[in-house]
Amino acid sequence: MIIGVLREIKAQENRVSMTPSGVEAMKQHGHTVLVEQSAGRGSDFTDEDYAAAGATVTATAAEIYARAGLIMHVKEPQPPEYGLIRPGQIVLAYFHFASDEQLTRGCMQTGAVAIAYETVAGLRGGLPLLNPMSEVAGRMAVQKAAQYCERVHGGRGILLGGVAGVLPATVLILGGGIVGTSAALVAAGMGARVYILDINLERLRHLSEIMPKNCTPLMSSAAAIRSLAAQADIIIGAVLIAGARAPRLITRDMLKDMKRGCVMVDVSIDQGGCFETSHPTSHDRPVYETDGIIHYCVTNMPGSVPITSTTALTNATLPYALQIADTGWKQACREDEGLKKGVNMVDGHITCEALARSFGLPCRPVDEFLQANAGAASAQPRSI
Repeated sequence: MIIGVLREIKAQENRVSMTPSGVEAMKQHGHTVLVEQSAGRGSDFTDEDYAAAGATVTATAAEIYARAGLIMHVKEPQPPEYGLIRPGQIVLAYFHFASDEQLTRGCMQTGAVAIAYETVAGLRGGLPLLNPMSEVAGRMAVQKAAQYCERVHGGRGILLGGVAGVLPATVLILGGGIVGTSAALVAAGMGARVYILDINLERLRHLSEIMPKNCTPLMSSAAAIRSLAAQADIIIGAVLIAGARAPRLITRDMLKDMKRGCVMVDVSIDQGGCFETSHPTSHDRPVYETDGIIHYCVTNMPGSVPITSTTALTNATLPYALQIADTGWKQACREDEGLKKGVNMVDGHITCEALARSFGLPCRPVDEFLQANAGAASAQPRSI
């Protein structure tokens, strides 16, 4: 198969979807890899690195879209790319469709096979392709929140861990998954008083066992969120419903009872955000203030630490990309139920129920497409 690795064009997105070592692995499996010029620059990989690994470096994204059967992205395709995507082309990316109806409808019109990293499931549950970026984002959320707590950045002027004789900051984390756990460990490690909320009692038991004494796991409820939000210096939103829009847990009305200069970091912004007052921001302009509360809502937080996040991302995604390239997406999904859950669109039809519900659109089971030509070889172009 011909695989295309694109340069990310989303603002301040410095990650790349495949490393030179990934190119080498693809070549060993007999595939051809096209890499757009300067695709790896932000992650400290040169065009010469890719060429040495066996890739063909091309000048334009248009050439890659025209030739490749499998397109590798990090973030979702941007509007200028919609017209380049071909029917039947496989596109792998963090799509987060449920937060963006324009993106959803634009990708439906392409007729591509859209496989979303964030809904691929693991053999034992979980989201193995989202987890690495969740770890990065959780750690970064505390790092950024601590920065914007400083008075010079518009915050309350509070040190996260306090000092002798002075109380530390209070950190409220909504969601005890990978993002929330990573954030809690960093915040607690810096000396803050941490509360982490979740609705899964088994998860709370696990957190109670692994968290330090200055981190308190609690059952989440509307009343608990209202009470703790009023006490918090930092609130981190880390809730996720795979494939669906994030629930709104902090309402605008709650802001009036919160401390002025409180910093809210909405890591769920990729899925629409879990604060009612959230809207997407970029690394160029990461924060804004609403009713005296600082909001940090950057949609691609790991893009600012690309050397770390690219390696973490590609360690997880390469085996899936190889599986798809080797057997075609249909056979790969027949062999891997978790990968099948990552298929969000096929031939202009939504195949993810949670996504379809987000916009009131019809959904067709992906199995309908897998049953077609079940015994035939993959129709995707292969290298010779």
